[in-house]
Amino acid sequence: MSRLPSRTLRILGIRGVPAAHGGFETFAEQLAVYLVQRGWRVIVYCQEDEAGPVVLDIWQGVERVRIPVTLGGAKGTMWFDWLSIRDAARQGDLCLTLGYNTALFCVWLRLSGVANIINMDGIEWRRSKWGSLAKTWFWINDWLGSWLGNHLVADHPEIEAHLATRTHRSRITTIPYGAIPAQHASTEWLHEYGLEPGRYLTLIARPEPENSILEAVRGFSCRARGLKLVVLGNYSDQQEYHRAIQDAASEEVMFLGAIYDTKKVLALRRHCIAYVHGHQVGGTNPSLVESLGAGNAVIAHDNRFNRWVAADAARYFKDGFEFDRVLTQVLSDASTLAQMRQASQARFLAAFSWASVLAEYESLFLRVMGCEPASSTVPTTPEHTGDGLHHDAQVQTQ
Repeated sequence: MSRLPSRTLRILGIRGVPAAHGGFETFAEQLAVYLVQRGWRVIVYCQEDEAGPVVLDIWQGVERVRIPVTLGGAKGTMWFDWLSIRDAARQGDLCLTLGYNTALFCVWLRLSGVANIINMDGIEWRRSKWGSLAKTWFWINDWLGSWLGNHLVADHPEIEAHLATRTHRSRITTIPYGAIPAQHASTEWLHEYGLEPGRYLTLIARPEPENSILEAVRGFSCRARGLKLVVLGNYSDQQEYHRAIQDAASEEVMFLGAIYDTKKVLALRRHCIAYVHGHQVGGTNPSLVESLGAGNAVIAHDNRFNRWVAADAARYFKDGFEFDRVLTQVLSDASTLAQMRQASQARFLAAFSWASVLAEYESLFLRVMGCEPASSTVPTTPEHTGDGLHHDAQVQTQ
């Protein structure tokens, strides 16, 4: 396929590709490979945690600018973002910035006349895990991103409504997150943990109050279930909330830690009797989308974010008592579980397949560039099948 010189995109705001750190990296990997297949030139800025020169290389047709950063933590991320934006401003190509956490730096793209689309992610400053200083920083950058981006992407209608309080709706496009439909996964990985298919529930989340893990563990543990609740995530005896979760757990709750092997996580997700999703804030959560794609029966926290994503496919709870009631009801009726699984798959196919999500992004890029819409024909297998699946127990972006 011939490539038009103007069809160039630079992706900023992530650690890099292939994906290894979170939902945005997974999305960037999928998008970059998809666009290359469509004839685009795609450049992704990648953070390298070591000293040395900037390295330029190519991965699956995607050009990578690998920038070394010796600072650790948030300071290193901010420095990497600044270096990436400064370089992108010199090139003049269309930019896609994933996240607004350092939106202040995007003023450089504005001053350089570079078109910049910002995916604004969730409402980060509302998360309970942040202190007052971090919340203030995120709140300021939330506003700045809304002003500095030439166009904004919301991954959820509620995020669009939030952004509309800061800028005109004509500058906002809602495109949800996508996932690979996980229809097949080996059961051999379950044996490592002494699990049987269909005899456990899975909960994958960072142990933070806003993810309702304590409520779910209490509700599950208030009576004997005859099956396991498998909890993934890093737990520390030094954290009060972590200890509270572990103290509330019955003998049927298994804490497996953070599992980084995507095949194992896929198997644990695919073969569970139900998936528990307790996230209370954010937009379209990648882990919830992946559970729909896996055909899981979903039991989710009752809030406006989860209600839109899972719609009528899920059952919902507010606290531990309600979780107990919903879980007991669901487990008592095999036909209800079967209906929930079918509804999850239908909801996923209707809204969250990569084929439709990535096509919407390409259409947006072309509109911002002032180009004619691309052909509606998309690659027959747009879902790149690398190890870039998002698993909320092991990432820092959700």
